[in-house]
Amino acid sequence: MGRNSRGIVRRAFLNSAALCLAGSAAPPVQQLFAGQLQPTPHQTEGPFYPDKMPPDTDNDLLTINDRAGIAGGAVAYLSGRVLDLRGDPVRNAVVEIWQCDNNGRYMHTGDSNPGTRDMNFQGFGRFTTGPTGEYFFRTIKPVPYPGRTPHIHLLVRVGGKRMLTTQVYIRGFAQNERDFLYRSLSAPQLASADFKPLAGSAQGELTAHFDVVLNPAPEDPKEDRMRDMDRPQGMGRRG
Repeated sequence: MGRNSRGIVRRAFLNSAALCLAGSAAPPVQQLFAGQLQPTPHQTEGPFYPDKMPPDTDNDLLTINDRAGIAGGAVAYLSGRVLDLRGDPVRNAVVEIWQCDNNGRYMHTGDSNPGTRDMNFQGFGRFTTGPTGEYFFRTIKPVPYPGRTPHIHLLVRVGGKRMLTTQVYIRGFAQNERDFLYRSLSAPQLASADFKPLAGSAQGELTAHFDVVLNPAPEDPKEDRMRDMDRPQGMGRRG
């Protein structure tokens, strides 16, 4: 891919970002309860947080630095806001996401899935929120793999403290009700997002809005007792 082509892709990325973030001012999907928003539910980190970071960790997971290739899969723009329980935006929150590629492979040396890893997929990205609490990623629509329904892992740190670890599911996906981690949620609507066609896109791109509501107390990763249990039977550790 030449310099001009990369510029065209970059402009398309920024234009899509503007369209997605324009919808971030919508009220959060969480309902007010006793004057507060409902916090986003915790979910296990799973075993496949990257054990070796990719050479690029920005918020565009479809390209890695100046490589010419583009990751396979349905392009999806994931955006939203990080909020406190009062609904106020959280500034300087570091939002991290990671997920398997379109072939069901994580960017982790311990993933034993026989699928071929997509070397153009970054697999992990970070974004630091501004004064409005907004975040934005270009990634792919998550796909299922043996034992798990589609999901994107999401982690939020504020001031170096880990405030939330969760998983984002596709709302209404048929396999959700057979997924042991999805079924463990008491309020699955708070961990789900609609992946809808992006208005004006001629390439079939998707957009998903997911607001994150934080509890004031940080998480203790040592209490993530399901981290090593996040696996389907007979498939080794999957997350």
